[in-house]
Amino acid sequence: QKIKTQLMEHQLIAEEFSGDTLFVEVSAKTKKNLDKLKENILLQAELLDLKADYDVPAKGIVIESKLDKGQGAKATVLIQQGTLAKSDIFVCGSQYSKVREMFNERNNKIDKAKPSDPVQVLGFEKVPNAGEIFKVHLDDREAKKIAQERSVLEREAVHQMHSRVTLEQVGKEISSGKVHDLNILIKGDVDGSIEALSDSLMGLSNDEVNIKIILRSVGMVNENDVQLAAASNAIIVCFNVRSTVSSKKMARELGVQIRHYSIIYEAIEEIKLALEGLLEPDIVENAMGSAEVREIFKVPKIGLIAGCHVTNGKVIKNSLLRLKRDDEVIYEGKLTSLKRFKDDVNEVLENFDCGIGI
Repeated sequence: QKIKTQLMEHQLIAEEFSGDTLFVEVSAKTKKNLDKLKENILLQAELLDLKADYDVPAKGIVIESKLDKGQGAKATVLIQQGTLAKSDIFVCGSQYSKVREMFNERNNKIDKAKPSDPVQVLGFEKVPNAGEIFKVHLDDREAKKIAQERSVLEREAVHQMHSRVTLEQVGKEISSGKVHDLNILIKGDVDGSIEALSDSLMGLSNDEVNIKIILRSVGMVNENDVQLAAASNAIIVCFNVRSTVSSKKMARELGVQIRHYSIIYEAIEEIKLALEGLLEPDIVENAMGSAEVREIFKVPKIGLIAGCHVTNGKVIKNSLLRLKRDDEVIYEGKLTSLKRFKDDVNEVLENFDCGIGI
């Protein structure tokens, strides 16, 4: 009821409130009202006389995209007209390519996709943005020309030079009464998350600060992203993705700030506090020691144990720890078991080997 009331503000009025918008309460988990949903969709399609041409070059819209480790850039495209076939040449945003493979919603390979079919398309050179138009072209040269023209326009739009900035500096300037533009570059795991984060951050703009999203894309932070952030006086906000080793080194050299988040609300809250000049200073932690994982052992009924060499300080049982890979934190928790050979011990000193369970 609350959602229906809120939607009335956007002129979406339910039939029970004397409107013309259909509402069906469904649950994919319990399969509640799925038949009713299908019935309503077919009824609306019939009333609105919704039809599509099958015999024209395919056209659709990207509804989600991501970078797959094994398959590369791929996107879920909803076909709106025409029939999409394998090896078709397409233009999507500023890129043109050829359909390499297609998969249906059950991840089975298919050769053709018809109007209203959602299909996963492989063959993109880079990850497209959600909402971009996907269009098949019969002429290869025409498709290439369109993609090149769009690419030039994109580069011109993001080409601007500024000085470096950090989130803390923005907070200090705002609290001292200065008006500021905050440029943000967003990197994430899937385009849907990026869009949600981008929209939420744009909503934080106020009289004192204006937030500009200069780039949002899927994938790890690379050197090109750092260079763009350096040239645009931007900070890089990462959601569920890591940075390459070379990009982190370049960020340190150019003074570009990269901030990592795994929860959207944390990113929004931290940037909101910075804009209000209330961001807390970083807490400096003193590590008791560090160890390097040399080998992994599988122990029955217990699980995986890391065979480690203590590189400095000492390792203490039940202490808090962070597991890092390429300087990125991939786990935070407690050191639950500590062994020296087969014996349980409370601590292991520097230059000794031990087994650590987390």
